[in-house]
Parts: sequence; structure tokens; C-alpha cells
Amino acid sequence: MGRKTSMVAAMVGVAAVATGCGSTPSSGADPGKPIVVHLYGSDANMSNSLKDKLTDAPALLSGMTGTAPLLALPQSFKDRLRTVDPTLADYGYAAEAYDAVLIAGLAAESARTSDATTVAKFMVGATTSGTICDSAATCLPLARNGKDFAYRGVSMRRSGFTDNGEPSSASYGTLHFGRDNTVNDNLTEYVGAGDESLASSTPAPAFPPPLKGGSKKPPALKVGGLMPHTGRLAFRSAPRFAGARLAVQDLNAAGGVLDQPVEWVDGDDGTDAAVAAATVDRFIGLGVQVIIGASSSSVTKSVIPKIAAAGRILVSPSSTSDELSTVADNGLFFRTAPPDTLQARALADVIMRDGPRKVTIVAREDAYGLGLQKNVKADLVASGMPDTAVSLVSYPTSAEDFGGIAARVRADAPDGVLILGYDETAAIVKALAAQKVGTSEATATMR
Repeated sequence: MGRKTSMVAAMVGVAAVATGCGSTPSSGADPGKPIVVHLYGSDANMSNSLKDKLTDAPALLSGMTGTAPLLALPQSFKDRLRTVDPTLADYGYAAEAYDAVLIAGLAAESARTSDATTVAKFMVGATTSGTICDSAATCLPLARNGKDFAYRGVSMRRSGFTDNGEPSSASYGTLHFGRDNTVNDNLTEYVGAGDESLASSTPAPAFPPPLKGGSKKPPALKVGGLMPHTGRLAFRSAPRFAGARLAVQDLNAAGGVLDQPVEWVDGDDGTDAAVAAATVDRFIGLGVQVIIGASSSSVTKSVIPKIAAAGRILVSPSSTSDELSTVADNGLFFRTAPPDTLQARALADVIMRDGPRKVTIVAREDAYGLGLQKNVKADLVASGMPDTAVSLVSYPTSAEDFGGIAARVRADAPDGVLILGYDETAAIVKALAAQKVGTSEATATMR
């Protein structure tokens, strides 16, 4: 079973120290004249958290547009998330993290066991056929009574998993930054992507008989959080932790799984393969059967072999790289985040609507950045943009100085810039501004 989804769409902007792949830089524009561009971003950088890194640069993101896996969340869900974490600045991937825990808990109840290799066989079926239900309170009774059900919760409203355990369709939001370097929620638009007909039609395994009152209970279900408290994606993780922890609370409020409370075990993936591997080892030692994470596609890819060898389930709420759809995982890796093929189409559509003639795509050199960069270019070309009009620039994930990349972008003289990065996006946009490249609002101060 392979898998997984991709996180996002891209930012316009600039990056650094980069290797460029694509067209040769042009002689560029008059070096003293600002270049006005449409600036675009993707889910990882379309966040209010970037504001904290731009306190000395008001309105630098103003006019920047991008996409992210997003749906119109009910206010009641947002309010409940804030009971878990009152400091939330946004809700990115909170719904996906919530559903990752809910689906795993429902699958364990259906399987009558917390053994991960058995629970994994019920994960897809918990989302694809039977009575529609939308919460722990409505789905758990069906699972306990051996009734077939299809979970349609917060992020999984449109359809269920494909055969390889990832969403067959998804909702994306088109986001717009305002003059205060935060996303203007009043301008957010929602669009669907994917194909509901691709949801699995494979029958779910037969439900084992309900547990008998006098029978020995299986071990309690333990859920571990493999998401970043530290590292470059830590600034985006609070909603994911809140969503996962809220799901554990809801499962327990509905009576628990296998007649006992679900246990939450906190952990850090550090946005780093070594940190994540150490956390996975700790989880395995503690008997954790289901791990929620990792956040980045590259870290998720790095730990899948360890997860598969140990016979544990990994469910990522935010890893979107297409590579994950075919990674060897022994049928133990799932994701509630949609793959980047869907995000790329949504992002290319946003860019084409603005009508740019020349676009530079700046991406971090990892599974997420390079994979999404390739897919966005392919979709732009398929939409009618000449291949030579799309320039590709990349930068090492360790980069901190983006002056070289900004100079490269200016030399390209594009009218559209897409940035596929994490929190370093703030530094990239600053470097672009130093080269007098930015949105119309930003360049107004550069003249």
C-alpha cells in the first residue's frame, strides 16, 4: 500500500543560494526599477505565523495569494480546538489531524484489537461504505455493534480513502494576505479537487464478533504525536496537535476504544529525520500502535521503513508529496492530507487566473518542494503557458542567505513568483524586496 498527500501550493517570492533548473536568466529589468509581481505561496507558508518573522516589514506580504488544503470549518469545531489550545493563530491541518486519530480509533474498534497490523486492514473501510456517520459519538456505536459505516468527519466530508489509504478528493482554500501580513479570511475561497469515484470499492474485512464481558481486554490503544514542537515547521504545528488531542478526547467521551480510554503520547519530529527516528523508537518502546505524523513529506518518508519494520501504523495529516503514494510501507502508512497532484492543479489555476506571462517557481530541495514545483510547472504548461516561460529555482533546506536566489529571480524578470517553502519564506520575501521585487503594495515603498 503506498501513499500520501501533499501539502500545498506555493508562494511567490524568492529564495536563495539556489540551484536553478530551468530557463537561463535573462538580462533582467532596469536595476533601479522595482519589479511588480504576483506573489504566490503554498500551504506551508500561507500562515499568519509568518507575521512574527516580518515585524520590521509591514505589508511585505500584502497581495500574496496561495492555496492550502482547507475547508470551511464549523465555528463549533474551532471553538472546541481552542479549548485544547487557546493560543491558536490559525487552523491549518487541524481537521486532518483530528480525522487521522478518529479513523484509527474507529478502525481499532472495528477490528476488536489494538494490534496495528490488524487495525490497518480496517482503516480504508472505515471511510468508504455503509451508514454515514460524522463523529465519535455516532460512529463508535456502529463499530461496536459490527455495523458497516463510512466516516464523514471534519476533513473527510467529500469521500473516503483510495485503495492505498489517502483522500480521493479534497477541499482547497485560496488565501490572500492583507496589509498586516496576515491572511484576510473574508477573501478566502474554497474549491474542490480530486475525484470521489476513486474512493476504494473494496469491501471492508468481516467484523469480528463483539468483545465479551468476561473476555480479556486487548491492550489500550496508544496514539503518538510525531509532529514538530521544534524545527522549521514548528510554527505551523499547534493546530495539528490540538486537532489530534481533541479527537482523543472525543473518542474517550464516547466510551473509549475497546472499552478503555485511548492514551495520547506526545512527541516531536523536529522537522528532522534523526529527531523523528528517535521519537519513533521511543514510541515503539512504549507500545504505541498508531503514530500521527510526520508533518513534512521528507521526514515522513524517512521514518516509513522503521514504522513498517516495527508493525506500527503511521497516519500523516499534512505530508503531501506524491512520492509517498508509492513508498513501500507494508500497508501501514495512511494520510488524511491530499497528495500534491491535487494541490498543484488548484495552485496552477490560481496563477493562470492572474494571467502572468512568465513565472519563476522557487522551491526548497526536498520531497515536498521539488515534487510540487514539478507538478505546478506541468499543470501551467498544460494550461497553455509556454515551457520556456516557467523558470525553476531551488535552494538547500539548510539555506539561510537568500540573496543569490533573489538576484536570480530579478534576472528572470518574471511577473509571477511562486515560493514553495516553510518559515524561511519570510527571509526569501525580504531578499526579494532588497532586489526591489514584490507585490504592487510592497513595491510602492521601494520607489
